[in-house]
Amino acid sequence: MKKQVFNPFLPLDEYIPDGEPHIFGDRVYLYGSHDYEGGRTFCMGDYTVYSAPVDDLSDWRCEGVIYSATQDPDYNEERPYMYAPDVVQGNDGRYYLYYCLSGEYGFGGYFGPIAVAVCDTPAGKYKYLGYIHYPDGTPMKKYVCFDPCAFNDNGTIRIYYGTQYMDESNDILANDSEKLAEVMKRYNKTDEEILKMPDNVNGACMVVLEDDMLTVKGDAKHIIPYDADFGGHEFFEASSMRKVGEKYYFIFSSQKNHELCYAVSDYPDRDFVYGGTIVSNGDVGINGIDDEHRMNMTGTTHGSIIEINNQWYVFYHRLTHKSDYSRQACAEKIYISADGSISQAEITSCGLNDSLLKAKGRYPAAIACHITNGSMPHGSNRIFDTSFPNVNHRDNERFIAEISGETLIRFRYFSGSPKKIGMSYRGSGSGTVKINGISHEILPVCNWTDICVDSANTDRKFDVTIEFSVSGNIEMKELFFE
Repeated sequence: MKKQVFNPFLPLDEYIPDGEPHIFGDRVYLYGSHDYEGGRTFCMGDYTVYSAPVDDLSDWRCEGVIYSATQDPDYNEERPYMYAPDVVQGNDGRYYLYYCLSGEYGFGGYFGPIAVAVCDTPAGKYKYLGYIHYPDGTPMKKYVCFDPCAFNDNGTIRIYYGTQYMDESNDILANDSEKLAEVMKRYNKTDEEILKMPDNVNGACMVVLEDDMLTVKGDAKHIIPYDADFGGHEFFEASSMRKVGEKYYFIFSSQKNHELCYAVSDYPDRDFVYGGTIVSNGDVGINGIDDEHRMNMTGTTHGSIIEINNQWYVFYHRLTHKSDYSRQACAEKIYISADGSISQAEITSCGLNDSLLKAKGRYPAAIACHITNGSMPHGSNRIFDTSFPNVNHRDNERFIAEISGETLIRFRYFSGSPKKIGMSYRGSGSGTVKINGISHEILPVCNWTDICVDSANTDRKFDVTIEFSVSGNIEMKELFFE
């Protein structure tokens, strides 16, 4: 690795959530949605891809825009955005992009169809191909066509998709005219079509395609019963499939909304058994942390796992700007044990780095893995107007904003023997800050100002915890070592 890499691993002004990592040739490609910095809704940008050599995960390169929403013939003012995509190499050697159009705040994104674009190279200019359809050309809209995952299972093309949008069963819908009208509108089905469905519209689903990558081969089916009990971690959205040895690992966002979970089966389309949580963007579940004490603002998450040079990673995203609409790609190392289980990964600042970060030089404050005032909110599909610490920006500067009262900011992990640990800050606030337990006064300052404290010599793994107790607001731009 030629240089260090940290979380988020793309440039700090880049927002690629819902990441699906894939290795094609000697590079790993990250396919995802495209949020805007300080955006007002989900996925406002066209699909932009980054890639890195498999032997240097610090060297991420922007491949540019690979596909624009306006290329889809169904593009319109009500559904102008493209949500979480996936790419698979077909049996003909070409690359196929699967996605769904949606509108503001997700409206219009639940009734399909799943669209397809194609390219001769992994990150070239994709061209619209069509949509998933039955042999007679009718669009495939069974269940909820949302968050498609594309998987080439040794020559069999499988598309996984779905969401758990509603709690009611179809039997209840038959007696609830208002809810039935809502489902009719969202899923673009008549009441007769909905009530004749043999099973619920909710849940994780799969359909097999012909080699043309468009035509349904057989019919779609649930891979997990829509009412399956996963102990509070039931499927919500973000389907992704991987094969580890001879086992199928279904990766998904649970109904908790801030965690990626997994289920395992010997088969690609049935008998999945819940495995556990892989990562939470609030570290909920790590060291006894519960939902009330999440270590960040939490919200949607979406991603998957991949093995790169004999090391497994989980790719996910974090939230910024007190919003669910400006999400950034992160990754952590994970370990699959001999029995096939995956222990939950703690979120870190070092992520894809080969080793611990070096305790020397300056780091952006925005790589903090924990930012909390002790009562951080869960913010699915919204922007908060209340004040709490968050990664934000102004012009070309990125920093942690709205630090007030009792606030904890943590970076992990480092190694080295620095003599000093410090931070740069500005703002109207005053009070004290403890840097790894050593206090320093905070005074109101207009310009970025450095303060530092003595550091205990260490060569071992350590984190940096910065605890503020201030009145007013301050902003933090950098962490540094001397």
